[in-house]
Amino acid sequence: MSDVTTTVEQYIAIWNETDAERRRALVAEVFTPDVSYTDPLGAVTGHDGIDGFIGGAQAQFAGLTFSLPEAPDAHHDLARFHWYLTAPGATEPLAIGFDVVELADGRITKVHGFLDKIPG
Repeated sequence: MSDVTTTVEQYIAIWNETDAERRRALVAEVFTPDVSYTDPLGAVTGHDGIDGFIGGAQAQFAGLTFSLPEAPDAHHDLARFHWYLTAPGATEPLAIGFDVVELADGRITKVHGFLDKIPG
């Protein structure tokens, strides 16, 4: 498993971490302090911004789980990957997204998110 794959798996784990204190520690581990995150639903910067954005998504989609359907594709300091958001026991994801992350020294410095499928 590559370092990029590990970083992306940690990124997805943060979206699933519902313990606020643990999530905040993971955010500090995985993201650079000046991280920026942009997707169609919002744009935030820094650890506080990322943590708050993820906490808001968890409140909106309580009980749902993010997953990686396949390994990320990476080169240089970039990685791209799809993610699924699925309800327990469901066979089809409620949401599907595609993220591109920029990395610096093994940590995520920018996230560019795209939504391929969103709940109706």
